[in-house]
Amino acid sequence: MDGLRVVEVSAFVAAPISGMTLAQLGAEVIRIDPIGGGADIRRAPLAPDGTSLYWAGLNKGKRSVALDLQSAEGRDLATALATKAGAGAGILVTNLPPVGWLDYETLRARRGDLIMLMLSGHADGSTAVDYTVNAAVGLPQLTGGEDERGVVNHVLPAWDIIAGLHLAVGLLAAERYRSRYGLGQRVDIALSDVAYAAMSALGFIAEAGLGVERPRIGNDIYGAYGRDFVTADGRRLMVVGITLRQWRSLVNATSAQAPLAALAHRLGLDLNLEEARYAARKEIDEILGAWFAAHSAEEARNALDAASACWSFYQSVGDMVRNDPGCSLANAMFSEVGLPGVGVLLSAASPLRHSTPDRMPAGPAPRLGQDTAAILMRDLGLRERELQQLSARGTIPSLSEMPR
Repeated sequence: MDGLRVVEVSAFVAAPISGMTLAQLGAEVIRIDPIGGGADIRRAPLAPDGTSLYWAGLNKGKRSVALDLQSAEGRDLATALATKAGAGAGILVTNLPPVGWLDYETLRARRGDLIMLMLSGHADGSTAVDYTVNAAVGLPQLTGGEDERGVVNHVLPAWDIIAGLHLAVGLLAAERYRSRYGLGQRVDIALSDVAYAAMSALGFIAEAGLGVERPRIGNDIYGAYGRDFVTADGRRLMVVGITLRQWRSLVNATSAQAPLAALAHRLGLDLNLEEARYAARKEIDEILGAWFAAHSAEEARNALDAASACWSFYQSVGDMVRNDPGCSLANAMFSEVGLPGVGVLLSAASPLRHSTPDRMPAGPAPRLGQDTAAILMRDLGLRERELQQLSARGTIPSLSEMPR
C-alpha cells in the first residue's frame, strides 16, 4: 500500500486497528492526537514506567502528530493534513464525533474528493462500546457453564476488532471508487451494526426468528462435537470433531472405535453426521473422558498428533509467551522491537503472508507527537521559524521533543 496516506483521528480499539492494519501493509498512517494524548494514551496494560502497552500495540508503524485541537490554529493544521492534495491522500478515519472541524461537509469544502470513514456506536449516532454491544446481542447469556444463571462477558473486544477490519476494507473500497471515478465519499459504520451483521451471518438471528432459543452449553461446540477434557496428570485440553475427518482422527487417537460403534447402535444414530454427534455429545463425553482421564498429557499429545487430530492444550497468556513456538521468533510474523522507555519486546507484524513482496517487519509505535514537526514541514511546507512560533503558542509540542 505504498503511496496511500491516511490520517487517523481516533481512540481505543476499532479505528486504531484499521490504521495499524493499513500501516503494516505499507500505507503511511498519520495519527493525530491532542497534546498530552487522547483518552487511550494511558490505558492498561502499562509498562513499569507507565507507558501504555495497549496504545503502543495498536499504533505500530504509524506516525504521530500532536496538536492543540482546542485551538482554532491546531484545528486548522489538522484540517490541512486531512485534506492535503495528492492521489493517495485526502483520506480520514475517525471514531470521534463528526462535529466542528471533523464535520464531513466542512472538510469536503477543502477537498471535494475527500474520503472520510466514520465509526459510531449505533447507527443513530448514540454511544456504544464493545461491551455494551456484546451485552445487547445476547452472547453473554450463552457463554459459561450450563448451570450458570448470570451473564458472562467475553474478555476479547471482538466487535471492536471486527469493526476495525471493516473500516480498513471500507477505506480500500472507497479509495478504489475514487481512483476509478474521481469521487470521494463519507463511509459510515456502526459498531452495533457490525455485531448484528455477524450474528446474521452465523445464523443466530435466523435461528431466533424461527423461535429457537439456543441453550447455554458450556465448553461444548454448538451443533457439532468438541469440548474440553482433563488428562490423568491434570492438563486440560480442547478437542474438535466438527468435520468427518476431524471426528475420525479423534476416534482413532483415543482408540474409541468399538465403544462409539456400540453407542451409535444403541442410540440409532450415525455418528458420521455432525448433528448426530452433537445429539449424543454427553454419551460421547463419557467415552472420551475416560480415555483422557487414563492417559497423561504427554500420552494424549502423542496419540492426538499421530492421528492428525484437531486439538490444543489450554494455556495461560504467560505460558503462550514463554513456551509456544507460534508466539516466538520462530514465527516470521514476530520480531523484537524496541519500545522507548520500555525496552525490547516481541511484536507482531501483519498476519498476512503474500507470496511477493516480503512481509514488512513489525514497526514500533511512535512516541506521542514525535513526527509533528517533520509532517508539518513536509506536508504543509512550514519553516523552522513557523514551527518555533507554533510551539511557543502551545499549538504543537516542544520542538526539543521532535526529530526533524
